[in-house]
Amino acid sequence: MHVTRLDLRNLRRFSDVSLRPAPGVNLIIGDNGAGKTSILEGLHLMAYGRSFRGRVRDGLVQAGASALEVFVEWEERASRTGGESLRSRKAGLRHSGQDWTGRLDGNPVAHLGELCAALAVVSFDPGSHVLISGGGEPRRRFLDWGLFHVEPDFLPLWRRYSRALRQRNALLKSRATSAQLDAWDAELAEAGEPLSVHRQSYLEALQPHYATLLADLAPQVGQGSLHYQPGWRRDDLSLLDALLVNRDRDQASGHTSVGPHRADWTLTFFAVPGREALSRGQAKLTALAALLAQAGHYAAHRGEWPVVALDDLASELDRHHQRRVLDRLLACSAQVFVTGTERPPGLTDVSAPINVFHVEQGLVGPV
Repeated sequence: MHVTRLDLRNLRRFSDVSLRPAPGVNLIIGDNGAGKTSILEGLHLMAYGRSFRGRVRDGLVQAGASALEVFVEWEERASRTGGESLRSRKAGLRHSGQDWTGRLDGNPVAHLGELCAALAVVSFDPGSHVLISGGGEPRRRFLDWGLFHVEPDFLPLWRRYSRALRQRNALLKSRATSAQLDAWDAELAEAGEPLSVHRQSYLEALQPHYATLLADLAPQVGQGSLHYQPGWRRDDLSLLDALLVNRDRDQASGHTSVGPHRADWTLTFFAVPGREALSRGQAKLTALAALLAQAGHYAAHRGEWPVVALDDLASELDRHHQRRVLDRLLACSAQVFVTGTERPPGLTDVSAPINVFHVEQGLVGPV
């Protein structure tokens, strides 16, 4: 998979810019504050429905504009009778911070998840360490993004669960009777149990990719493993039973306290007590191992790598780790976007062609 065109309008300082990236490495350079990261934000927005720096309404729309627009064209592998070929796809998103409209291959989309499931982008940025050191929400998003792309049944299941959760929470807030809650408890359990199974299976499938990458990138933490926490005591109770056991507490608080929306996953390491004992640098490398494991798992299932975006690579990784990551990605023929104030040391002596863009005063041009 590789992006062939990226247009951004009214996104932060960019009124109207267009890039024509190449396969392989695309290096985006410019002074601090020039807008290099905003280019990756636009790409990430199309793939995740949000920026890796926060929600759209938190400053992503250019001041004075009513909405931002992102348009992406890309090529991906398509299986056909007699073999595989490349097919071109395109997607557009207009987002005001409150409302949005989108199109995929010329057709309107009803759910933002349809766009997110179409274009696959794995991003590593200065905030990626929260995948390891932060709360459970980014780790749930990590699992769900991966499942959107490799498990066709997951997206409708996730929507069903989310809809049932909203309905049950609304009933709890309105002080509904237990009889009214019974139907939504059953619906929540019927969607939530298989959703949780998908998540656990996915995390287990990531384990061999993750273990290999962790040994390569952060050998000082020792062998690492991933463990799923479903959001209720699944060994003791079904989700339906857990909802019933916690109903009095839920009615008092006005929200559902157990279920996959409270799920998480943890990491254990042979050489350190747990993720809380990791240094910031180790947390970054561990997060990068998890993200690249997800990209590798995607490639194993889809036959091609997702687009990989590495923001401010030189400040996040030393030269040694830069080169190891880039060599691995280039060997897999992944399309990579890298930002920096100058050419990162890890790109020195790279034999593959490097496509360079320069960002300055709201403009982007090839070098």
